Amino acid sequence: MYYSTGNYEAFARPRKPEGVDGKSAWFVGAGLASMSSALFMIRDGQLPGDRISIVERLPLPGGALDGIKRPEKGFVIRGGREMEDHMECLWDAFRTVPSLEIEGASVLDEFYWLNKDDPNFSLCRVTEAQGQDAHTNNLFGLDDAAQKDIVRVFLATREEMEDKRIDEVFSKDFLGSNFWLYWRTMFAFEEWHSALEMKLYIHRFVHHIGGLPDLSALKFTKYNQYESLVLPLYRWLLDQGVTFHFDTQVTDIDFAFDGDGDGQGADVSKRATRIHWVQDGVRGGVDLGPDDLVLATIGGLTENSDEGDQHTPAKLDESPAAGWALWQNIAAKHPSFGRPEVFCGDIQKTKWESATVTTLDARIPAYIEKIAQRDPFSGKVVTGGIVTARDSSWLMSWTVNRQPHFKMQPADQIVVWVYGLFVDVPGDYTGKTLQESTGEEITREWLYHLGVPVDEIDELAANAATAVPVMMPYVTSFFMPRKAGDRPDVVPAGAQNFAFIGQFAETTRDCIFTTEYSVRTGMEAAYRLLGIDRGVPEVFGSTYDVRHLLKATSRLRDGEEVALPGPAFLRERLFARLDGTQVGELLTDFRLIPEHGGTVVRERADDAVE
Repeated sequence: MYYSTGNYEAFARPRKPEGVDGKSAWFVGAGLASMSSALFMIRDGQLPGDRISIVERLPLPGGALDGIKRPEKGFVIRGGREMEDHMECLWDAFRTVPSLEIEGASVLDEFYWLNKDDPNFSLCRVTEAQGQDAHTNNLFGLDDAAQKDIVRVFLATREEMEDKRIDEVFSKDFLGSNFWLYWRTMFAFEEWHSALEMKLYIHRFVHHIGGLPDLSALKFTKYNQYESLVLPLYRWLLDQGVTFHFDTQVTDIDFAFDGDGDGQGADVSKRATRIHWVQDGVRGGVDLGPDDLVLATIGGLTENSDEGDQHTPAKLDESPAAGWALWQNIAAKHPSFGRPEVFCGDIQKTKWESATVTTLDARIPAYIEKIAQRDPFSGKVVTGGIVTARDSSWLMSWTVNRQPHFKMQPADQIVVWVYGLFVDVPGDYTGKTLQESTGEEITREWLYHLGVPVDEIDELAANAATAVPVMMPYVTSFFMPRKAGDRPDVVPAGAQNFAFIGQFAETTRDCIFTTEYSVRTGMEAAYRLLGIDRGVPEVFGSTYDVRHLLKATSRLRDGEEVALPGPAFLRERLFARLDGTQVGELLTDFRLIPEHGGTVVRERADDAVE
């Protein structure tokens, strides 16, 4: 397997790999990583779909990409997915999947046209004082010390950031900035999370720094992630003959090791020999030969999720979790299979809670419209991403995506997603922590920060909305501080017929908690195991593009020019030397130095960097 960039590899069709007709594939888990990997095996590896089986503990596919209506409870979305242009593997997959909405179009076509016609951006990113615009004015508010923090982390090696917390490498100046407020609420970072992952995020999305304050960097699906992404892919796979085994819990995988004495060497030959599962209370499984491939999703951010309802809090379920137990069983067999306890061993640092609020009449939507400055019933972008109440003791954020968010949603209802980063702190209105709150109590706290008059809050929470809280013990587990070896490689050294996929498998420069990461691990696994002779798209290289770096530098300084040290005459001599040069033009275009001589800010119509 190798990486590529550009249209030459992107548009080419690989030849059929040698020996593929004799192979079969078993996938553990029916999340996005498994389903996209199956697509690549069928499309690019020409493995017949009827030789692919996907085993899933739950009764439906999608994993963390969910969206459902619960009888007697209401609509439930545990989380949302923020997408962007350069999710290269994701879009490579969904260009093949037919849209369920538009005849003759792919899911990518549908998504592309939607976001062209209705581009996403926020008109109010941060509120305070009960629903008042905080007027952060799209500014980052980074002083010199905070800017130096970012530069230092950006230039550091991966090894220097391993096993470090964010608050160990960033100063209080940085942690008190608007930048950190935007960043942590958008990506769900806590101060005790991984400095390495923070570094990877900065590199990965440096081209979107300018779109961070107003969320214009983001793109969203028409409906919830299940109906817009999972369901079309699931139906395509069924049409190809793929078999799904639902309500089947994989408990372990056996391996055979050849080579050195104890079989524990990094490069020792390794082969998966059997999958063990439990179905309807009966133990079963399948033996694996050399041509039987197994691709296992390990860990799980939504494992042990618990739903409450309007009158019942969601519970924190700390019992053994199936996805983690599977990885722990696997990891015990070889050092190269990772260290799951690094990620699942401290629930108090990996948990948070969300709630899906469904409005029942027009009263609450009127307050949403006041903040969003858009009609929530228009069918178009509403909040344009999350709105954060920065003075909320829960650090509460909420969003209203395009409505209806569910195809079966009544036309007079609005579905709202609410979450809080601090689940153990008493609320500002209810006085209760997020973890101990019912759906109705969470709605009360949200309405308080929405700006609803206090004397109306309780009645509206009781009669104008219904809410379903969801506690997720492991939702930020992949953000825990880590080092090399804590996550297994997608295809470990010496692996003959197996791969690890999903958020807890290690691949190159990409960052986690994205749909792209799941699809990338699935694509790499399929290409390696089948020997597909086509490049996997590399992670978008904006971190190596001087134009994107200059643009990001300008935005991080809130447009302020770089103050060059030394006497004025030396600065003028430097500007004179830069006048008319390509370097001078770039520095001037991105407003890092003033216009000088004949060098003025250009419209930059000759490239793709605005």
